[in-house]
Amino acid sequence: MQIELLVNGRIHRVDTDLERSLLNVLREDLDLTGTKYGCGEGECGACTVLLDGQPARSCLTPANAAAGKPITTIEGLEKDGALHPLQQAFLDADALQCGYCTSGMILAGAALLQKNSSPQPDDIIHAMQGNICRCGTYPRIIHAIQSAAASMKRGEHV
Repeated sequence: MQIELLVNGRIHRVDTDLERSLLNVLREDLDLTGTKYGCGEGECGACTVLLDGQPARSCLTPANAAAGKPITTIEGLEKDGALHPLQQAFLDADALQCGYCTSGMILAGAALLQKNSSPQPDDIIHAMQGNICRCGTYPRIIHAIQSAAASMKRGEHV
């Protein structure tokens, strides 16, 4: 069956099994490989995307449940070749090592910053629950999110 997905501001028509995961459609049909397969059970957060502005585990989300809703992947955060402040902050803070969790972390952080422009460490820790970093860069992730919040307040790329 054909479904219509609005991904990173573009409409895509995809022929797929309606119960197929959004993760598989993004990676295999749309070649958006920044969203990672981690545990396949929605526990690690590597597959996090924004679905209608909210963090969603794409490995558990059937593609048909995402039809008609805006979907943002890590590839959709940059604008006109400029990284989103959160992407830049992750680089600047060295908040990634292996990088496997990074796209999910950044998207969860972006959702937080949409709701709270001045998050405190406890706010960040709460918002990032369920996003696991095996390398243990959590202090740098907190720093990156706070740094991005400051950049965004200064009016740098939003």
